[in-house]
Amino acid sequence: MEEIKEQGVLYIVATPIGNSRDMSPRGIQILTDVDMIAAEDTRRSMVLLNKLEIKNRLVSNHKFNEYGKANYFINEMKAGKSVAVITDAGTPCISDPGNELIKAAIAEGIRVVGVPGCCAAVNALAVSSFDLSSFLFYGFFPRENSERRKLLEKMRKGDTRTYALYESPKRIMELVDFFINEDAKIQMCLCNDMTKLHEMSFRGTPAEVKEQLLNKGNYDKGEYAVVIEIDPEYVFNKVEHTVSPEAMLVDAMVGGLNAKDAIAAVLADENNSYSKNELKAASLRLKKMFGE
Repeated sequence: MEEIKEQGVLYIVATPIGNSRDMSPRGIQILTDVDMIAAEDTRRSMVLLNKLEIKNRLVSNHKFNEYGKANYFINEMKAGKSVAVITDAGTPCISDPGNELIKAAIAEGIRVVGVPGCCAAVNALAVSSFDLSSFLFYGFFPRENSERRKLLEKMRKGDTRTYALYESPKRIMELVDFFINEDAKIQMCLCNDMTKLHEMSFRGTPAEVKEQLLNKGNYDKGEYAVVIEIDPEYVFNKVEHTVSPEAMLVDAMVGGLNAKDAIAAVLADENNSYSKNELKAASLRLKKMFGE
């Protein structure tokens, strides 16, 4: 009879965010023992593995090929091989590749095991001193000011006052300036180069943080994890609409837009506070009132 092989295991392994000594003994053992390591950037991962004296096979698994590579890894695990997923730094899937492979593995009944460790967002939250009874993680902040305003309004309306996000060192001052220009009533904690030799934190209002960054000088180096706390008086406790959604749609359609395009135009308006579903419902009410 043909021997039935037991399926391999998919390990999701957190790696250090800067200091290689933060790698857990269990993580080192798993990276040593698995049949292959799926890495976001094999060149960067090789540097870490060399420091940890781990010799194993690295296979590329970045955001541009993770859809295609998932089938390859699944077939390897079905054949009995175990795979460890790592990213350039921190915990996989937190604004990093890995989720598509996890979904595929679960769909195939393959065991998925998390190996906890470093996460830049969690580390920044822990040292922020802000209220952490609840918080939200938003990944990287939008680049366009219109999208930034929408997200800021969403944060002001949220059920929590504390938010964590990531930002590129090349755009960190642009982010701080955005909050200054919006006169945002917030407190910020910017964590730069966490766990590394020259780790720094910048705290205070956006204006105070900008002054600290300028005093540092080379602030556009190293990755940033940002934690924001909305001041109590800056929170939207209740949305008060001064213009009905029907009126906003009619104003948009006066220029010749159809209902679908009018909804899109109102959603793009920075002064709009209605959701897409609310606008769709208003559009249906208009159709009933005036016919097709």
